[in-house]
Amino acid sequence: MIFRAFSLTLSQVGDPRFRRVLLLGMGLTFALLVAVFAAFLLLLNWWIGPEAVIPLVGTVTWLNDLLTLTSFFVMVFLSVFLMVPVASAITSMFLDDVAQAVEDVHYPTLPEVPRQPLGDAIRDTLNFLGVLIGANILALVLYALLAPLAIFIFWGLNGFLLGREYFTLAAMRRVGRVEARRLRRRHIGTIWLAGVLMAMPLSIPLVNLVIPILGAASFTHLFHGLEGQRT
Repeated sequence: MIFRAFSLTLSQVGDPRFRRVLLLGMGLTFALLVAVFAAFLLLLNWWIGPEAVIPLVGTVTWLNDLLTLTSFFVMVFLSVFLMVPVASAITSMFLDDVAQAVEDVHYPTLPEVPRQPLGDAIRDTLNFLGVLIGANILALVLYALLAPLAIFIFWGLNGFLLGREYFTLAAMRRVGRVEARRLRRRHIGTIWLAGVLMAMPLSIPLVNLVIPILGAASFTHLFHGLEGQRT
């Protein structure tokens, strides 16, 4: 069922609505990362100032430039880490558009559903973003202690969180939040595995910009497949 969902999603990658969400998600993601970097530079300049005094060395003026250059490479590295929660959370805000595009093509007989209010979408997105970032920050300890297993911890953790959130958002459009959670608990293993398969390519720079959209579409297919198994 999981691979069928992914296959159906790949058959629809040319849909203009997918491209629209991709461009919106990329724009918002890069804007947020640039804002974080700019704020970091302002804080650095306020803290260090145009010059610094180093014991036994004296006053130096190159330290700020050096740290600014170093901070750029640090932010490039962190952007790979941050891209996972940021791109995924932003895409979740537009999941309605992706899910509707999927249903229009593959499930045309379904009745229309009202769009999620923008305020609710933003609230869910911020909650999801906070959980993703918080969980990954806490996981840094495990990454350091179990370095050889870090990538597997990353996949397992983010696979669980992504599967949990994307499936719930896809399901509650049709059956409501309470029933979506019940269905998620019933099929937690399948949903977690699908989330892991989504998290694996998310660790690849640039590719991780596209994966959240494909994941949103795939979880829409997965929901309809699992929902059909309800007794």
